[in-house]
Amino acid sequence: MIALLKLLARLPLPVLHGLGIALGWIVYFSPGRHSGRMRRNIASSGLCVPGHACWRLQLRAIGESGKSIAELMAVWLRPYPGTLKLVKGATGLDHFEAALSSGRGVVLMSPHIGCFEIISLYVASRHPFTAMYKPPRDRLLAQLMRMGRERGQARLVPADLSGVRAQFAALKRGEAIGILPDQVASSGDGVWAPFFGRPAYTPTLAASLQRKTQAAAFFVVAERLAWGRGYQLHFRPFGGALPADKAEAAACINHEIEAIIRRFPTQYMWTYNRYKRPGGVAEPAS
Repeated sequence: MIALLKLLARLPLPVLHGLGIALGWIVYFSPGRHSGRMRRNIASSGLCVPGHACWRLQLRAIGESGKSIAELMAVWLRPYPGTLKLVKGATGLDHFEAALSSGRGVVLMSPHIGCFEIISLYVASRHPFTAMYKPPRDRLLAQLMRMGRERGQARLVPADLSGVRAQFAALKRGEAIGILPDQVASSGDGVWAPFFGRPAYTPTLAASLQRKTQAAAFFVVAERLAWGRGYQLHFRPFGGALPADKAEAAACINHEIEAIIRRFPTQYMWTYNRYKRPGGVAEPAS
């Protein structure tokens, strides 16, 4: 199976993205909650007027969601130099490099937008990079994920206390770490904070590590270019330190993510169940 996927990974990116658009529609019309969740999340975001405008956004988001799956073959399974060639530019990279050159660590936050999987590979081609990893239950997918992500100077650590310690140590060494700031936090590791006007259980790890180490905080997005031309990375520094209060820090992070989504609305993962309540977590205060 892996050999077959490696052969498919050689297909030109425009072809993979074309297949991905078809895949996006197949998933959309398949049994499950994906289509309904996408419609609800888009409609409640306030990014479009309910009706025709939201439908246009949804049409494009369906295709982009399929591309995000199909492109993984190129990102994970092509030879490393070939994967790096898919990155056509990186705005704000000089600010990111300057922060690392000053000896400060960098907390790099990449939301579920565009081809976020290629970000760590690009950074790891230039600097040591540590990210948490929670293997999926499927053995093949877990193997592919590890093969694809742990290249260059990338290091994967468990998504547990030992992983948090490893990321803390990396920041103290003046290195970069990666965090998905818009995933649903596990019980006890997050706070309720507004996200497009609705309470979302938001991780507190990024803010905690940034305050404890005085690391620089950056957001980064890998914009998916049209017609399979590759990806443009956008590094965006967060000015100053995140608030000490966990709820305030989470609200600041969500506010920044909202601004990025407004810039790339079709490439956000609208099917993600961002508003779910983890087991053992109390309902948000009304």
